[in-house]
Amino acid sequence: MRHYMDETLLMLAETLAAVALQEDLGPGDLTGGTLLDPEREGIADLKIKQDGVISGLQWLEVVFHRLDPEAKVEFQAVDGDRLRAGTVAASVSSRLPQLVAGERTALNLIQRLSGIATLTGRFMDAIEGTRCMVFDTRKTTPGLRAFEKYAVRCGGGANHRMGLYDEMMIKENHLYLSGLKLPEAIAMLREANPGRRLTAEAENLSEAKAAIDAGADIVLLDDFSLDDIRAAVTYRGSSDADVKKTQLEVSGGVTLATVRDYAQTGVERISVGALTHSAPALDVSLKVRR
Repeated sequence: MRHYMDETLLMLAETLAAVALQEDLGPGDLTGGTLLDPEREGIADLKIKQDGVISGLQWLEVVFHRLDPEAKVEFQAVDGDRLRAGTVAASVSSRLPQLVAGERTALNLIQRLSGIATLTGRFMDAIEGTRCMVFDTRKTTPGLRAFEKYAVRCGGGANHRMGLYDEMMIKENHLYLSGLKLPEAIAMLREANPGRRLTAEAENLSEAKAAIDAGADIVLLDDFSLDDIRAAVTYRGSSDADVKKTQLEVSGGVTLATVRDYAQTGVERISVGALTHSAPALDVSLKVRR
């Protein structure tokens, strides 16, 4: 599926570009500002150097328009496209000093987001044919969460909650610090925040059953064995009505080698922190045409 940054994400990108360019350029590019003719223009191609899923292409426009309002970007691909090594995804036309000055800032975010999208795509490929979906977590780079979660969507995955403000999630620390039992915590949150989605983390099968009985929208099975996951699915039931009432999510230590085993247990969701905290950058370059 093809993706585009929405208006909110583009506004965030403008803010990020201002910070990122200041970080890299400071008072000015000592090398390019001296050697390059500010009246001449050049073209640079964004080339994909390894197979992967592209994400963050509109970042090129944000960066280069900030440096050169007359810069032009032509796209040969769209976020979410699976591209082969050697593909040119976009081209940038700008004055020479600005073309060189924006290169690294442009590449840093695109390679990061494309790496996340590529890893997500691999996880989704691994569970193809099951009813399961791969989700990200809040294990994101500070300040880049909206972009990294966008990259997960570009790779075919889905977003967990964006933060602490949009969904409720009961974790073991909440229960320990509050002294509440899981059903009590669920009831209190339902009363305080009606209509909000509620996830309850379970550390064992007994807790999972209690969360299901208490009506949690999602029960997160944290570090469960495959046998215990299957037992939780059996207890919850697999009819449409059962799934509509409570979805089951697997979390903890899921890898590309094991994700299909988890998906075949009958759960609906698998959350993988590695999508955003451990994805290797996709190798991309921005080379000036000669």
